[in-house]
Amino acid sequence: MNIGINARHLIEHKLEGIGWYSFEILNRMVQLRPDDHFYFYYDRKIKPLVEGKNITNVIVYPSARSPHLFRFWFDVRLPRLFKKNKIDFFFSPDGFISLATSIPQIAVIHDLNFEHHPNDVPKHILKYYKKYMPLFAKRAKKIVTVSDYSKKDICGTYKVDQSKVSVIYNGGNSIYKPLEDNHKKQFKREQNQKRPYFVYVGSLHKRKNIQRMFEAFNDFNKVGKFDLIVIGEPMWGKEFQRTQISSHIKILGRKSGIDLSRWVASSEALIYVSYFEGFGLPVLEGMMAGVPVITSDITSIPEVGGEAVVYVDPFNVKSISNGMSIAIEKCDIYAKLGPIQAAKFSWDKAADELNHIFNHDIIDLD
Repeated sequence: MNIGINARHLIEHKLEGIGWYSFEILNRMVQLRPDDHFYFYYDRKIKPLVEGKNITNVIVYPSARSPHLFRFWFDVRLPRLFKKNKIDFFFSPDGFISLATSIPQIAVIHDLNFEHHPNDVPKHILKYYKKYMPLFAKRAKKIVTVSDYSKKDICGTYKVDQSKVSVIYNGGNSIYKPLEDNHKKQFKREQNQKRPYFVYVGSLHKRKNIQRMFEAFNDFNKVGKFDLIVIGEPMWGKEFQRTQISSHIKILGRKSGIDLSRWVASSEALIYVSYFEGFGLPVLEGMMAGVPVITSDITSIPEVGGEAVVYVDPFNVKSISNGMSIAIEKCDIYAKLGPIQAAKFSWDKAADELNHIFNHDIIDLD
């Protein structure tokens, strides 16, 4: 079996949500299916992040980073390569598929944020999403999504039969682990002048609710005892007003690997009050790191956090501020509950479930 892969998001040092999903899932899939051959289609020349004897990397120009190039890449360039490489099946981790091929395709649609919060997305991107995502959902032979919330949303919004959509939860990066107290103290001494801090990890996107998070932190931190460490970069350019940034809010930009995991595990709590999520990976990884997690009580997040996190109303600054107080007061309780809840999720389990879908759909569609 020759399997085509949309690998556009596998970019070294720039792995965001879909990029990490692609990395974790595809690393496992190529091992689970050693008798199949995978064609990884990239839209730029990069260092491959997933390697294997059963992988052929193909650079497909031009780089598909704007709506008019999305269509050309998926509907003109890829179908030609499907024929040349004798592709039997196409898997797309970002939900974009080709509308100009008859081969079976699986689309991973993580969420439909743009349908509910259109102002969060640049107009030219929104126009493309609104027109083509319903077509992708209709054309795909199978849709995979990452929460029950997203499944209900996809089926309801696009009138998709529930049997066509499968929920496979994400896993977390194994580098997130609890640290001993002495290691936490050493990290804070070396990296933050001994000061205790809350941490946010994620892109600085409108739906991540950065502005209210800043306002809530400033309300909570009136005496200036804590810092707020923000790890991430703007997704669409300027995403928040800097007027709310105090001397205790520090924006560090992108971090990764062990360095990132230590920033999380040494914090007093992770705060992630996004108002729309298909899953909410930082919530899971905060729990894995053994720190309290302050997060939103809406969309998919309660599926991830269970009873192990501090829930707040993401639209209420005072609720978020109170959540920070609760996390500090009950830190020992949430630090113990988090890893127990997090153990319910794993990338190995996710890959096994996806592999089952691959087999089932390939058999049904032959």
